[in-house]
Amino acid sequence: MTRSGLKPAAFAVAAALILAACQDNPGPTAPELTPSFRAAPAQGGELPSAAEFARQVPGFGGFYLDASGAPTVYLSRGASRAAAEGVLAGYLSARGLATAAVHILEASYNWQQLERWQAAATPAVLELAGAVYVDNDETSNRVVIGVENLGSMGQVRAAIARAGIPADAVILRQAEPIVQVATLQNVVDRPVRAGVQINFPGFLCSVGFNATRATVKGFVTASHCTNTQGGVENTPYWQPLQSSQPTQIATETVDPTYRRNFAGCPKGRRCRYSDAAFAAYADPANQALGQIAATSGPNNGSLTITGTISIGSNDCSTIGGCLTSGTTVGKVGRTTGWTSGPITNTCVNTGVSGTNIVQLCQTFVSAGVGGGDSGSDVFQGTSNVKLLGILWGGSGASLFVYSPLANVMSELGTLVTR
Repeated sequence: MTRSGLKPAAFAVAAALILAACQDNPGPTAPELTPSFRAAPAQGGELPSAAEFARQVPGFGGFYLDASGAPTVYLSRGASRAAAEGVLAGYLSARGLATAAVHILEASYNWQQLERWQAAATPAVLELAGAVYVDNDETSNRVVIGVENLGSMGQVRAAIARAGIPADAVILRQAEPIVQVATLQNVVDRPVRAGVQINFPGFLCSVGFNATRATVKGFVTASHCTNTQGGVENTPYWQPLQSSQPTQIATETVDPTYRRNFAGCPKGRRCRYSDAAFAAYADPANQALGQIAATSGPNNGSLTITGTISIGSNDCSTIGGCLTSGTTVGKVGRTTGWTSGPITNTCVNTGVSGTNIVQLCQTFVSAGVGGGDSGSDVFQGTSNVKLLGILWGGSGASLFVYSPLANVMSELGTLVTR
């Protein structure tokens, strides 16, 4: 497998992505991963999940916020918009919007069909070279498959046909490979807030968020920000650098192995629902629970810490999270600081470039990212924010990928985050 991060010696020059080979962990198989696909009803003025829509709205085919922020719902021909308006009532009321603000598009397929076809396409497609991701895309009412080059499209189309998926239900798009992006950089931060630089042997990453797990105080970062991705080998961490602060601050203690041959995992691939690991602090007093280091604002390029963002709540417990495409989210990481942008795809089964790893049910965001941002916190809001998950990868400099918080907890166990 590959691990990516930033070489400590390179931090003053550029956020260069470094890939280094790791050996498979020979340890015991991880506990059975059986995350619960539960629909969480919308509360207050929050947006409902797609699963909640599908349960309550006959003919539902997808939901997102368009470029203007208008709630947009796919419904099959003849379906009543009244049910969709009812599910959105709390969200509309909280924003002083009339039901006329809901935009209805005609759906060719219902949500359950698309979910089945995404599940069927994932093992059929992601075992092929050049396939990047498989998504039930709520913005197009289709299964969208990302491929690296035109030469791969013929094989992908053939695989779709063998899986019995209608050609018209699938959109193929050229996509850059998803790579791991293993700078709020060399600041000594005590207690340690989310978003600041950490150093493990040979590489740099970011603290994702502080958490307490079964009374143990620690932090969550990316699994590939360990000596071996998947499996516990007691990776040591320093902050910001071993060379400048040689006292070890934490040790990796929880990092499930990647597994093969289970439902949804393509043949020849190893899978998990999150790229996440937990490290225990050597000194529990170093934990800044519920705090994220803040720069002066999103998307301005600053890496100077000017304050603290507080975590006020967590995303829902549904695998894949409960935010829809079009929702603006942000992250703070050591290399590109505070960046934000809209969610573009949800619950995407994602191949990791240069590895045999598939990360199941991940979220894509159109926002800045760079090498060393791996492990960054992802959140909604600008103060008293909602914690959403852990950033682990990106495609180019303007798309990042994160593992939703429910995915993380399904594998690391219950985490107290604030």
